[in-house]
Amino acid sequence: MKKNLIQAAIAIMLLAAVPLQAATYRIDPDHSSVRFRIKHLTISKVNGTFGTVAGSFTFQEDDPAAWQATATIDLASVDTGNAKRDDHLRSDEFFDTAQYPTMVFKSTRVEMTSDTEGVLHGELTLHGATHPVTLELEYNGSVADPWGNQRAGFSATGKLNRKDWGLTYNSALESGGLLIGEEVRISLEIEGIRAD
Repeated sequence: MKKNLIQAAIAIMLLAAVPLQAATYRIDPDHSSVRFRIKHLTISKVNGTFGTVAGSFTFQEDDPAAWQATATIDLASVDTGNAKRDDHLRSDEFFDTAQYPTMVFKSTRVEMTSDTEGVLHGELTLHGATHPVTLELEYNGSVADPWGNQRAGFSATGKLNRKDWGLTYNSALESGGLLIGEEVRISLEIEGIRAD
């Protein structure tokens, strides 16, 4: 009996010594969203979404240094609730989706300031240009769904200046200011399904 207890204790210690490996999660497009907001005529804000997002992230809850993420967004899937405006956004005056069909984000590092909050650093490629971006990150937790899949969820918010990516279309208003704001606020809700 004593021998069995000793063997069990040794087995537990060996298991505890094995580092947990970061797992890969596939972005679930049905439960993820990419939203943006921009000023119009200096007095209101227009909201929009991109309906098609794909990608993955590597994640281990207690090891943020191992976290990595890549996401590809179909720019033609832009939806602001106005078909004419959406067509204009797809044109060569804005996204030019014929030449630049996607926007790609790749993380470079994560800095967590608490168990659930931190900063996500990465690079965004859009309209033929790549620049660094910083997003406020919130880890929403992980859970097993009713079908036996392991899932993890994150929220991220940030802002960027569209001119940095060559999206310069605008008009000056007689009353001052610009037709369309230069600062774009972005908000992401990402849910992933463990793939390995």
